Amino acid sequence: MALSPYSLLSERSRTLLRIFGAIIGLSATISLPPLFLAWWWNEPSATAFLESFLVAGIAGFILWFPVRNAHYEMRLRDGFLIVSGVWIIAVLVTALPFMLTAPYLSYTDAVFEAASGLTTTGATVIVGIEHLPKSVLFYRASLCYFGGMGIVILAVAILPMLRIGGMQLFRAETTGPQKDSKLTPRIADTAKALWLVYTGLVLLCTLSFWVGGMTFFDSITHAMSTVATGGFGNYDASFGYWNSPLLDSIAILFMFLGGLNFGLHWYAWRRATLGHYKADAEFVSFFWICVVISVMVALAVWLGGRFESPVEALRHATFQVVSNITTTGFVTTGFVDWPGLAPLALMMVGFIGGCAGSTSGGMKVARVQMVVRQGYRELKQLVHPKGQFLVKVGGKRVSESVVISVAGFCTLYILSFLVMTLALTADGVDIVTAFSAIAACMNNMGPGLGAVASHFRDMSDFAVWVCSFAMVLGRLEVFTLLVLLTPQFWRD
Repeated sequence: MALSPYSLLSERSRTLLRIFGAIIGLSATISLPPLFLAWWWNEPSATAFLESFLVAGIAGFILWFPVRNAHYEMRLRDGFLIVSGVWIIAVLVTALPFMLTAPYLSYTDAVFEAASGLTTTGATVIVGIEHLPKSVLFYRASLCYFGGMGIVILAVAILPMLRIGGMQLFRAETTGPQKDSKLTPRIADTAKALWLVYTGLVLLCTLSFWVGGMTFFDSITHAMSTVATGGFGNYDASFGYWNSPLLDSIAILFMFLGGLNFGLHWYAWRRATLGHYKADAEFVSFFWICVVISVMVALAVWLGGRFESPVEALRHATFQVVSNITTTGFVTTGFVDWPGLAPLALMMVGFIGGCAGSTSGGMKVARVQMVVRQGYRELKQLVHPKGQFLVKVGGKRVSESVVISVAGFCTLYILSFLVMTLALTADGVDIVTAFSAIAACMNNMGPGLGAVASHFRDMSDFAVWVCSFAMVLGRLEVFTLLVLLTPQFWRD
C-alpha cells in the first residue's frame, strides 16, 4: 500500500500543516459577510467573493483534513513560526477579492491592500475609493476589524481545535513589552474578553457616528476602522469628506480609546471604574504627549497661516495628531502642505505609537518611556560614576532584562527602518517619499509625505513589496518575524 506524503512528515510538521490549513480556511470566511451583502445588493462582486471563499476554503481543507488528528506540544519557538506564518498566509488569502472584482488590482497591489487592512495600516493603492462596490468597502473595513485585535487571538478564542499552547501564541502576538500578563487564567478566556471589549467599542462608535450624521453604512465601516486604528475609509477625502467638527470629535475619542491598552478597558468594564486609567503611567504619558504635540502643531499651522482661527487650527491639529500617534491614518485636510514643523512632527509621532496592548502600531509609549529613562540614567551615571540609579515606570523598578530587551527592540526597529528606506531609495524613490513611505508602513500609520501623501499607486512593484513587508514586520513588532531569519532558530 502506497504511503501518504503526509506520513513522511514529523508530528511537528503535520501539526503545523493542520494549523496553517485551519487558518487558510478561517481567512476564507472573511469573504462571507461581504458575499452576503453583495448578493443582497445585487452587486457583481458577489461572484468574486464566492470564488475567493471556495478557492481558499478548499485549499485549507486539503491541507487540514489529512493531518486533522496530528498533535504536537508546541514550544515558544513554534509560536513565533505560527504567528508569522498565519499573518503571511492571511494576507495572501485575503488579497484575492481585490483581484477578482473592482478595483481589479494586480496581485502585488492586492497583497499590499490586504496587508494594509489586516495590519491596520490604512495605506492604499486605490484611487476613487467612493466608486467601489459597497461590499468591497465593507470588506476593506472588515480587514481592519479582524486585524485590529489580531488574527491569531481570534483563532485562539474560537478555534480550540488548534489544541496548542495558547500562551505561546499570545506572547508572540500581543503588542508591547508586557506580553506575559493575562487578564484571565485561561488564554482563550483572555482573548474572548479582549474581543468582547473591542466589539463593544466598535458598536458604541457605530452608534455615535450614526447619531453624528453619517449614514448607517458609513458609520459601521468607519467604526470598524476607527477602533481598530486602521484608517480605511469610504472616500478619497477620508474624514475631510464630511468636514464636521462633531464627527471629528467622535473620531478623536475612539481613535484615542483604540490607542489605549485594552486591558484597561476590560478592567473598566468589569469593575465599573475609571480610576485605574490615571493610575497607569503609560496612559498618563500617552495623554500628555497627545496634548502637548497637538498644541504645538496647532500653533505652527495657525501662525503659519494654514487656518484662520486658532479654534479651527486646534481642531484639525488634534485630529491629525491623535490619528497619527494612534497610527490610525485618517486625515481631514491632509497635512503634507502644512507649514513649519507640522508635517515632520506628525510623521515622527507615529514612531511613538499608542500604548502596549492596543491596536496601534509604532514602538509603543511604554518602550519609549523606558528608553528615555535609560538614557537619562546613563547621563546621571556619567556625573556620578559610583551611583546606583534605577529605571522606574509608574514608580516601580523595571528589571535590567526588560530594559535590555526594550533597547534591543528599538535598535532593531530603527535598523530595519533604515534598511528598508535605503532599499526604496536604491529603487529610485526620492528621499522624502522613501522615508515617509517606510515610516507610514512600518508604524502602521497610513499616510506619508511626497508621492505617498494620498496613495501608493505610483510606487514600483518592488517598492510595494518592500512596503508590504514593512507593514507585517511592524505589526508583529520586529522580533516575531526577524527571529525566523536567524540560523539559530532553525537549529534543534
